[in-house]
Amino acid sequence: MVTTDIAQLSRECNAWRETLRSYRDEFGQLKHRLQDLAGHQTNRDILLEIEHLDNQFHIQLINIHDLKQAIKHHHRKLNTEMAETNGQLADDTTSDHEKLFNDYQQLENTLHDVKQEFSHFASHIA
Repeated sequence: MVTTDIAQLSRECNAWRETLRSYRDEFGQLKHRLQDLAGHQTNRDILLEIEHLDNQFHIQLINIHDLKQAIKHHHRKLNTEMAETNGQLADDTTSDHEKLFNDYQQLENTLHDVKQEFSHFASHIA
């Protein structure tokens, strides 16, 4: 067992979830903006790109939700484990936290890439 600062892990979980909520809102807005852009298009290639981006937004919104739920579940596990073991976290709980952090960073990179792809697309058809 490893003694870990539960307050720090808890703050990290809360920060990740708050950032993911912001991403969810942002991607919802981007999806609406894409729909607005789509209404004026008839070019087949542009419509295919719109479909691709719409699918990406949908997939990323699901990924945001899933990661947010995994972090929420992990946060509950942290609190339960700390209460039951008098402040001691199991090694696998700490490993889970690190894995979630890696998943969070990976998702952030993907979201950044999708936003860049949309921005590039929107600037060429607007």
